[in-house]
Amino acid sequence: MQNGYYQATGGMVTQFNRLEVITNNLANINTSGYKRDDVVIADFKRVFREVQDELPIDDHTRDASRFINTTIDTVPQISQGYTDFSTGSLRATGNPLDLAMVREDAFYLVRTKDGELRLSKDGNFQLDDEGFLINKQGYRILNSSYFENPQNAGIKIPAEAVHIVADKNGNITVDGEANARLFIAQVDDIRALEKDGDNVYRIDDLTRIRDLENSGAVRQGFSQGSNVNPVTEMVALIEANRMVEMYQKVMSAHMDDLNQEAINKLASVK
Repeated sequence: MQNGYYQATGGMVTQFNRLEVITNNLANINTSGYKRDDVVIADFKRVFREVQDELPIDDHTRDASRFINTTIDTVPQISQGYTDFSTGSLRATGNPLDLAMVREDAFYLVRTKDGELRLSKDGNFQLDDEGFLINKQGYRILNSSYFENPQNAGIKIPAEAVHIVADKNGNITVDGEANARLFIAQVDDIRALEKDGDNVYRIDDLTRIRDLENSGAVRQGFSQGSNVNPVTEMVALIEANRMVEMYQKVMSAHMDDLNQEAINKLASVK
């Protein structure tokens, strides 16, 4: 058994997964409100200890863990992935429908075309053909009365509107008249959110969402960029590529040089 070969293979797979995360961050560098992802890399032994009592196989117990091959214990694995919700840079647009969300723990509540509820950081809104406030994907932005009146929870702007004003708490007035208040959502544990494509987040238990009446989180006339730092991501990309090359050389050394040497020595007859 060539443990070094398996260690290098595990390390290479981990770096491949890391590369996928980095390239996705770079691909969304210009996506409004996008939040970068990252991973935590740990050795196999640490990961195993965290879950060994939950594994269904009888042999995967605390006592049985003593017999794990110690040379495999240091194989790097992705322990967990996470999203960095820090605020991205703000850019003044002057567009009254650009509403940047500046709190890390606050989100807009949107309803997809399939009727599903999702959370979003992207505040670059527009109006649909019916005058409802929507995001770039066409999802309706919901108001603060959603849970009391879900059938009438959209935000409709009259076609003849001239002045649309949104304060820092999401209260919208149209030509001096109160119109609606945006549902500013906060989750009891931000780690419960999962990315669901289209720059939105899913949470399975809606009871974990609450509406922030005085959030102070909205900035009208501003667009929030992604929080991806291109320099940092490029450095990480180069580092991951070099790690893959290093692991590849180790694997080649095991398969070619060491195996060839072993065959020659074991086959020689004195």
